[in-house]
Amino acid sequence: MPTKPTSETQLYAPVRDMLVAQGYEVQAEVDHCDITATQEDELLVIELKLRFSVDLLAQACERLRITDSVYVAIPKPVGSVRGRRWRRNRRLLRRLGLGLLVVDLKGSPEVDIVLHPLPYQGQKSKGRKRSILQEMAGRTGDRNVGGSTGKTLVTAYREDAVFVACALEELGPQTAVQLRKHGAAKRSRAIMYDNHYGWFERIDRGVYRLSPIGQEALGDYPALVARCRKALNLG
Repeated sequence: MPTKPTSETQLYAPVRDMLVAQGYEVQAEVDHCDITATQEDELLVIELKLRFSVDLLAQACERLRITDSVYVAIPKPVGSVRGRRWRRNRRLLRRLGLGLLVVDLKGSPEVDIVLHPLPYQGQKSKGRKRSILQEMAGRTGDRNVGGSTGKTLVTAYREDAVFVACALEELGPQTAVQLRKHGAAKRSRAIMYDNHYGWFERIDRGVYRLSPIGQEALGDYPALVARCRKALNLG
């Protein structure tokens, strides 16, 4: 009997590994999409759910405004996949133009591609797609788990903020101009000025230092901090 998952995050690793094996670059939780994957000019969006529901279909159909290649991924049913309900759900997904992935968590997890999506005829949001691709490009790795709820996500913005925090910890008070010379992002000034996370303190015009909150926060991102320190240009 298939193992019944209790969280959508349990579906993430098998789907990610299947996509990576096919040559895709995969990111979790980009612009509210559980999984996004790119290969050359192709963008896939996969929504993870524990069961079929109206909310799942509505969410997946909304993603069709971004790309034609939208899949829903669900656990392998405990009962027969030949039943009336299962056939009905497959027909519905086909009519909506959505793809279907079935994840079997028994033993070594396997992902079965049941349906491939059909081309979407509605109007697409080019801005939304561009935003997703820019966010994916701005991240240095897949530091989130698809299907997560109520957890802090490591976005491209947060990565840039961690880099600034690491630079201030290493170099002491700096201006945005000085930070950019050490490899910080162009938006470093806005990051310190807006101070969304409370990590920075202004001590003079345009000069900022790391706050105690920022110092403590660095401990929450050990792998990212290590990468930032390695990338910091001290020359």
